[in-house]
Amino acid sequence: MGAGVPKAFVPLAGRPLLGHALRGALSCPDLHQVVVVAPAEWVGPAQEACRLAAAEHASGGPEPAVVTGGAERGDSVAAGLAALDASVDVVLVHDAARCLTPPEVFARVVAAVEAGAVAVVPGTPVVDTVKQVDASGRVVATPDRSSLRAVQTPQGFRREVLARAHAVSSEATDDAGLVERLGEPVLVVEGHRLALKVTTPDDLETATRLLASSS
Repeated sequence: MGAGVPKAFVPLAGRPLLGHALRGALSCPDLHQVVVVAPAEWVGPAQEACRLAAAEHASGGPEPAVVTGGAERGDSVAAGLAALDASVDVVLVHDAARCLTPPEVFARVVAAVEAGAVAVVPGTPVVDTVKQVDASGRVVATPDRSSLRAVQTPQGFRREVLARAHAVSSEATDDAGLVERLGEPVLVVEGHRLALKVTTPDDLETATRLLASSS
């Protein structure tokens, strides 16, 4: 982003991306606990974002806790898992960068795990033609895009399965990839256009427009 601060703390309409992401998280049905993982030097701002989000949540619910993350993404997810109460069985892993993910996506993921899936990800159909290339940039395959999905978050898991996946390795671009390596099935449910990942300044502009049009 080139913003000089961690992405989760980049402002969007007057509040950090983390604050917007917490709105969706706090909407989860039967919510028991929320754990925010932040860099050590940003724990204070993360706690303030959590306090404000909890105060604004009309139906109450738990105030999110903040723990210090690790060097890599997987290390941070593992730190969040370690902070969960023993009674928590269904775990959602969400990116602050997908700060506008609407409550209905959270609800779909939770419902699918509770219905028996051990791992669930929201996704949207891929509209572009995708080429697989080799190290020299030469095309080696053109996957059928009808079978492709662009995966979003939150991703939902049975806790035992996610913990087992992280015990083997935490190196992957998403937690569903870790579960796939175990040979466990991963279910895709319908995602949403609002669940875009804010990665660049252009994405931030898009999110600003989407937030204005959806409010």
